[in-house]
Amino acid sequence: MTLRGATPETVRRALESGDPLPGTTGFAGTVDGRLVRDVLGRVPLFVEADAGHREDWAFEPSALEDPVPFPAGAVAEPNGEPGPRWHLPDPDPDRDRALERLETGLRTAIEESAAGDRDIAVAFSGGVDSALVAELLDAPLYVVGFPDSHDVEAARTAAAAMDRELTVVELEPADLERAVPEVARAIGRTNAMDVQIALPLYLVGERVSDDGFDALAVGQGADELFGGYEKVVRLDHRVDAETTRGAVREGICSLPEQLPRDVLTIEAAGLEPVIPLLHDAVIEAALRLPEELLADDETRKRGFRRVAANYLPDEVADRDKKAVQYGSLVARELDRLARQAGYKRRMDDHVTKYVRSLLEDETASP
Repeated sequence: MTLRGATPETVRRALESGDPLPGTTGFAGTVDGRLVRDVLGRVPLFVEADAGHREDWAFEPSALEDPVPFPAGAVAEPNGEPGPRWHLPDPDPDRDRALERLETGLRTAIEESAAGDRDIAVAFSGGVDSALVAELLDAPLYVVGFPDSHDVEAARTAAAAMDRELTVVELEPADLERAVPEVARAIGRTNAMDVQIALPLYLVGERVSDDGFDALAVGQGADELFGGYEKVVRLDHRVDAETTRGAVREGICSLPEQLPRDVLTIEAAGLEPVIPLLHDAVIEAALRLPEELLADDETRKRGFRRVAANYLPDEVADRDKKAVQYGSLVARELDRLARQAGYKRRMDDHVTKYVRSLLEDETASP
């Protein structure tokens, strides 16, 4: 397959019109000899770092010798360098119809995600993001974590409130040791943070795949789209913007760096990624949210939660969540394994060094 995520006709129309949000969940590959990637880089695409032409490209970094990401929103003509083609829109806020637009966008995204004959399960943390995806898709729920983790307990209470069954994938340290090299190879990254985030997704994906499902749905993108981070309210050194709305836009523009990791991780587990909250219809609605429907000192993702409350119990719609690497305790346990292997915290980036050592050990093994 030379194009993923959309039909050639859809991409051709987007090229002709310049529409950055043509109604997809992202796309990448070749159309009429041109190499393309959607505006938020939702489908991974890599080229050789020193390639003099664009024939050396792949959807996975492991297929190339020296892969670098093809820029999001770019197009490269045959034998040409990539240039920007699509830019993220910057519409005025819509104070009258913002929530209506958002709910309509979510319904559109879910309907398209549920289309076809795929058997879909949901990676469920108990937070509002994955809970809304799970409720609208009406798909089975899976949570992953160590037995005493926040995410396992939160998922249990949320599933009970939603009157849903839950499959718990309980982890052991040996699961991390085994999976680290597999994850690092799949995502083409060895830094501690990316590996810590990818590990829970990979391990829950393995179980979902073993149980016979074809696809894994996730709630990724909600924090960036709807104002889920503290920094968008504090406007501290982590952001350049001077308004919450501007800081949220910065977060959305960070998605091309993050999403390939998550997509490649799910694919490495043998599943098709389903990310409804990053459908063009949802992104377009999110970009129109006014500041008062984003975040303040008391509540993050205000508009998203108000829509979610139409489908979820209040205790779930209002619930905050921890980052997956901390909520699952994967970060804690990976740190412990690194120290047990002699990589002490006083060393610079000791967990990354441990990850790289596991890759080297595997390569050296006969």
